[in-house]
Amino acid sequence: MAYVVYSRGYKIYLQLEKGLSVNTLDAYLHDVHLFFDFLVTQKHSPAIKDLTIKHLRDFLEYINKLGLSSYSQSRVISGIKSFFNYLLLEKIIETNPAEMLSAPKLGRKLPEILNINEVEAVMKTVDLSEPEGQRNRAILETLYGCGLRVSELTGLRISQLFVNEKIIRVTGKGNKQRLIPIGDPALQQIMIYLKEIRPDIQAKKEAEDILFLNRRGGQLSRQMVFLIVKKYIEKTGIKKNISPHTFRHSFATHLVRNGADLRAVQELLGHVSIITTEIYTHLNTNDLRNAILKYHPRSHE
Repeated sequence: MAYVVYSRGYKIYLQLEKGLSVNTLDAYLHDVHLFFDFLVTQKHSPAIKDLTIKHLRDFLEYINKLGLSSYSQSRVISGIKSFFNYLLLEKIIETNPAEMLSAPKLGRKLPEILNINEVEAVMKTVDLSEPEGQRNRAILETLYGCGLRVSELTGLRISQLFVNEKIIRVTGKGNKQRLIPIGDPALQQIMIYLKEIRPDIQAKKEAEDILFLNRRGGQLSRQMVFLIVKKYIEKTGIKKNISPHTFRHSFATHLVRNGADLRAVQELLGHVSIITTEIYTHLNTNDLRNAILKYHPRSHE
């Protein structure tokens, strides 16, 4: 079956109607193609208009056998529901079998974070005498100091940096923009990079306004930022599972623990829902232990 023809229309729909970022768009299309892969394994590959809830439930069993986590399965199901909404909107199907599709229940997973001493240790491992050292230090300071997503960091432009006001303008998910105050440590490292390092890099035409460049003058890839973080985490000897997003989690957690208003943190992170931000109110084991030792009557005996 030529299922791929439907993904082409779906891609245009996502681009024009939903205004999704490239990364989110790719994720949705990946989920749909995974569904197509399943359909071609069927003895009689059904036409799109003939799909039923049974086909979808069989698909759930299929992705479960692939070993996908509950979180991954939930994301795939969200993508499939979006695809069927598109099919219904375009009158390709008359009824939507995906309406009855339910995702696996997810427990709330607490994010891995770095404590303040670990953040400082990571920053100190950066050798500023290395060719990309100053750029990398500025990247790490910006990730932690502003709580950016990787895509927001790699897409950050010089024209979005307001030095006098100590603010950056970030383009987040759905092309939504927000203003984030930037602290002195991050701003200082960025300005050193801008004045002393970046002028020596021949920027490609499409990347002339991009803040952080690779050695060829182009925009950094997401993968490159992951490798930068991995390099310095390994140098510190920290055994936690750390990614660039960990700096965003650490940024938010440290703000909340130091008394920042949850609504303010929501705005800084660019979360649509306050529920997403509430995960940063979690306490670590030391907080819990200290609370018991201080307040439980039996702890004083």
